[in-house]
Amino acid sequence: MMLSDITLGQYFPGNSLVHRLDPRTKILATIIYIIAIFFASAPLSYGILTGFAAVVILISRLPWLLVLKSLKPIWIIVILTMLIHMFTAPGEHIIFTWKFLSVTQEGLDMGLKMAVRLILLLLFSSVLTFTTSPIVLTDGIESLLRPFKRVGVPAHELAMMMTIALRFIPTLLEETDRIMKAQTARGADFSSGNLLERMKNMLPLLVPLFISAFRRADELAVAMEARCYRGGEGRTRMHELAFAAGDYAALTLTVLLAVGLAVLRWGNVCVL
Repeated sequence: MMLSDITLGQYFPGNSLVHRLDPRTKILATIIYIIAIFFASAPLSYGILTGFAAVVILISRLPWLLVLKSLKPIWIIVILTMLIHMFTAPGEHIIFTWKFLSVTQEGLDMGLKMAVRLILLLLFSSVLTFTTSPIVLTDGIESLLRPFKRVGVPAHELAMMMTIALRFIPTLLEETDRIMKAQTARGADFSSGNLLERMKNMLPLLVPLFISAFRRADELAVAMEARCYRGGEGRTRMHELAFAAGDYAALTLTVLLAVGLAVLRWGNVCVL
C-alpha cells in the first residue's frame, strides 16, 4: 500500500448540496449515523445504512474511486476484526474446526457485521472531511463545543488542535513518502522480507520524519504569532454559520434513519 493512497483529512472542493451544508449539520449527522450503525442487527438494517451512505455520496458528487480509496488504510483492521469475531464468538452451529480453533455460524455472522460496520463508519466519516474545508470544520467544531465553555472546556483551542491534526495528516504522509523514495534511491529496501523485517526497515524513517514534523509545527507557530493570533476571544469571521432549510432537512432524515433502525431492532420487544 502506497502512502499516497491514504485520503484521510483531504478536502475535495465542490459545490454540491452536501458541500453547502452547515459544518455543524455534517458533524451532527455523522455522529447520529455512527450511533445508528450500532442499532443495526438484521441484513435489512445494514442494507438501509448502505443505501443511505450511497445516496449521500451521490448527492455530494464525490468520485467513487476517491471515496473507496479511503478504505485502503483499514482493510487489515477490517480483516483482523472479522477473524477475531469468527474464532472467538461463542455459538452452537459449528462450521469449521481445526485443533483448538473453531468457526461457528454465530461467529461468522458477528464478524461480517463488525466488518460492515467499520466500512460504513469510515465511508460516511470520509464524506465529512471530503466536503468540508479545515477552516470551516474548525468553526463547526468550535460552535458545537461553545456551550461547554461554561464548565471550563477550551472550545476554540480544542477545535483548532483537532483540525490542525486532521489537516496535517496528508502533509505528514506526503513527507513520509518523499523520505521513503529518497532512502530507496540510496539503497534502502522497504518491500522485501517478512512483516517484522519491514517494520525494522521503517525505523530509519522516524528520525527525519519527527524532525520534519517539529519543523513544520515551529513554522506554523511562528506564522500564527506573526499574524497576531491570540485564540478565539474577540475573533470575528468572514462567514457566520447559520442553519438553512437544507440543514434541518438533512438532520431530520438522519434522525429518522436512526429511529427507524432502533424500531427495527427493538420494536417487537417494546410491543411485547
